[in-house]
Order: sequence, then structure tokens, then C-alpha cells
Amino acid sequence: MADLTPILQMTEITKRFPGVKALSNVSFRLFPGEIHALMGENGAGKSTLIKVLTGVYSIDEGTVTMENRVLSISGPLEAQKAGISTVYQEVNLCLNLTVAENIFIGREPMRFGKINWKQMNRDAESILRERLNLAIDVKVPLQSYSVAIQQLIAIARALSISAKVLILDEPTSSLDKNEVQQLFRIMHKLKSEGLAILFVTHFLDQVYEMSDRLTVLRNGELEGEYIAAELPRMELVTKMIGKELKLLEELPKESGETKVEAKAGDMLITATGLGRKGAIDPFDLEIRKGEVVGLAGLLGSGRTEIARLFFGADRPDEGKLIVADTGSPVKSPRHAIDQRIAFCSENRKTEGIIDDLTIRENIILALQATRGWSKPISRKKQDEIAEKYINLLNIHPKNPEQLIKNLSGGNQQKVLLARWLLMNPDLLILDEPTRGIDIGAKAEIQKLVLSLSKQGMSVLFISSEMEEVIRVSDRVSVLRDRKKVKELSGDQINQQQIMKAMAGG
Repeated sequence: MADLTPILQMTEITKRFPGVKALSNVSFRLFPGEIHALMGENGAGKSTLIKVLTGVYSIDEGTVTMENRVLSISGPLEAQKAGISTVYQEVNLCLNLTVAENIFIGREPMRFGKINWKQMNRDAESILRERLNLAIDVKVPLQSYSVAIQQLIAIARALSISAKVLILDEPTSSLDKNEVQQLFRIMHKLKSEGLAILFVTHFLDQVYEMSDRLTVLRNGELEGEYIAAELPRMELVTKMIGKELKLLEELPKESGETKVEAKAGDMLITATGLGRKGAIDPFDLEIRKGEVVGLAGLLGSGRTEIARLFFGADRPDEGKLIVADTGSPVKSPRHAIDQRIAFCSENRKTEGIIDDLTIRENIILALQATRGWSKPISRKKQDEIAEKYINLLNIHPKNPEQLIKNLSGGNQQKVLLARWLLMNPDLLILDEPTRGIDIGAKAEIQKLVLSLSKQGMSVLFISSEMEEVIRVSDRVSVLRDRKKVKELSGDQINQQQIMKAMAGG
């Protein structure tokens, strides 16, 4: 660390919501020229602590000190003025505006009462080149660039307001391996310049690759602060969950004798020459009853595109997708639901949860839609359903009347799973069901997938984490550059074979 005096100190922070104590006497330190990881399970208080620090939430008790000066942060603008900037997992920029406009939005250089476009473009180019080693056209709309570049633009915007503390909230969740390394190089550069970086991620490899120190929260309380290099991984996991973790490796996948056997003819759904121009080249894929089929491939390889075709969210240009029992094609999401196909999208914020509804209301949403609004589910039945799935999936908080927007990402994901499990589907499509959630919740969801398969449900499982796909899948289809390039089964399903297929070797 460049300095032994913290640039930022949070002391005994407490934050309450109705019926929930999200933070209880939490303290946190951040030093100049360090990368500090904030760790904890979903619901541990990480997001709340960041929102308190950035002025999104007010503090009930405790103090925030920046460079030995007590701060009173009344909102995000006050936090920015104090030198605290955040880049969120879902980049909150304006895609229709240019790169330069996004960097200087609200602070455009003026000349004679008008925006000085030349100056703004020059300044944007200078920040990107000198601070981020990035040479791009700043005069084109932000939507012209990849998510990785958009995140760098968000960082550039933070740097342009003289940030002393940079908060990166799950910055790598949507990036491929090369993009992650590009971001890490920039983080190292900013660290060498004395910037303090608070790094939030669920990838343990990245925590140990990048972090100098880490702080662990559990159940809204401070578990401890540690030097990253001195804390073994299993100890970190134990501190995060508060108990010894039974690793899934110790729980071997259900054997063929205990699973519902997929016999010849037990076909559930068949894709033949199915394709959509610009999305995925024509492919064949069969899913049998009680089978978990994994889709493996790099970001942008066509995994989500296949999932959307199977659910009818996108229409194919060619080929057929036939449900075996009925001989019927899948034409639309409503038709897919009628055919007992369920889809948990990777975009839970925009394609899943309804923010202003409760846990109960979100769970019963799909079931109510199939019945029609003229046949409402009784409140007593709704309460019974909500209680059953809250307990089944260990959703926190247990209160079914809590607004879903107040839940952690992992618990929101469980509510979406509950919504579709309630429909008792024949095929459950899970697109990145564990993205952005902690290791404990990941283990629960993976075990649930194996349990559902054992009971005879078919699952189409998509994950960026190769080990996860290997662990749960009976067969794996490997994708590369929007093509299905390999199908693996049995002993073929291993990291070497999948990576070889993904790389084209």
C-alpha cells in the first residue's frame, strides 16, 4: 500500500429497513493505492454498504471519514464531489449518446453559452488515452461498442471527476477472459497512480489475482478484514458462509441408478437445423426427459440465442423445434409455457423480476397469467405457495410481503426459480442462473438442478463457469462463434475437451 493512513474510513455503520437490519455496526477501511475486495454471501450487506457510501441510502448510525474529514453524504452527487465514484455491474450510461457526451454528461465544457464540442471530444480522448491506454472514436454513440468498452467509458467518467475512490461492482460478470485481463491491466495502472479501488466480485480467482486486502461481511455484520495473500481460499469461504462448506465435489453427481433413466424414445424436444440469421448458425440438439444438457462457450458464442429460440422468445429463420409428446412446434413464449417449457433469463432485472411487487406476487405471476386475470388465485392459496417455495429454496428474508427489489441478487434469482418451478415444467431453461451470486447460493442452485433432474425434469443449463457446466450436465454442447461445434457426453465431459472445442483445436 502506498500509504498507511486510510483515505476512506467507515465506522460502526448501521442501516435499517422495515423489518430488516441490513447493516449492524460495520466498519471498513480503504487505503490509497490498493485494491480491496468486499466479500460476502448474497444478503451479507455488500450492496447496502456501497449504497450507504455513495449516498443512495442514508446512514442510521455511524460515520464516514474521507481524508480525515467527516462526510455527510446526502446523495450520489455529494459522493462524487467527495471523490467517490461507482461503476455498476449493469453499466448505467446513455447508449444513444456519444462516448464523449457520456464522459462529460452534466459537466460539458461551455463556450459563449454553448457546448464546446471540440474541447469535450479532445478532453475525452485525452482521458481515455492517458489514463486507460484506450484509443477509440469518442464521437460515435456508446452503443457502437462492446460491454467491456462501455465499462471502461464508465471508469473514464469516474476519473474525469477526479475520483479518489473507485468502486467496481461486479465489473467482470459480462466480460470474456481477454476483456477481464484488459480491465485488470487498467486496474493495476490506476492502483499504481494511487487510486483506491473497492472491488466487488464473486469470482474467487479474481479476488486472489487482484486484491491486496479483503473485508468479509456476514448477515449484515463485519466478519473481519484480512491480507488476501495470507488467507487460504477455504478459510475465506468458511468465513463468508459461517460454516464448513460441503463442496459439490464431495457430493458426486447422482448415479445412473438413482436418476430417472433417459431411455431411447424418451425424447422431450428436438431442434433440427434450427437457426436465426446473425444470432446462431443452424444446429441440431435433442433433450431427453430427466436430462441436464449444458451449453458451454465464451461470451457471445450463441448460448443465450439458443435458449431464446427454445422458449420462442426469438423466431428461427430456418429449421424446426418440435415438442415430442405433442409433435407441436414452439412458436412463442406463451406457446412454450403451454408446452410446459420455462425460461429463467440471465437478465433478471429486465426480463424477470417486477421490482415493485412482493416476493409472493413475483412467485405466483406466471401461474396467474396461465389462469387468466378473470380467475384470480385466492390470497390463502398465494400465501401457501409463497411459504412453500420460500422454505424450499431458502429465500431470505422469509417475509413474503417484502418487496423483491430489497432482496439480494441471489435471493431474487431464487424467487424467479420459484416462479417457474411452481409451473412444474417438463423443460426448465436456466440461462446463467448463478451469475453474480455468492458461492453458497451457487451450490444450492446446482444441487437443485441435480435434484430436479433426478425427479424427471429436463434442464437446459447455461453458465460461463465451465466447472459448473461439467458438474451438472449429462451432455454438453460446445459453441464457438455462434456455431455448435461439439457435443460431449459421459467421460468426454471435461475441461480439456470443452476448451479444445471452444478454441477450435
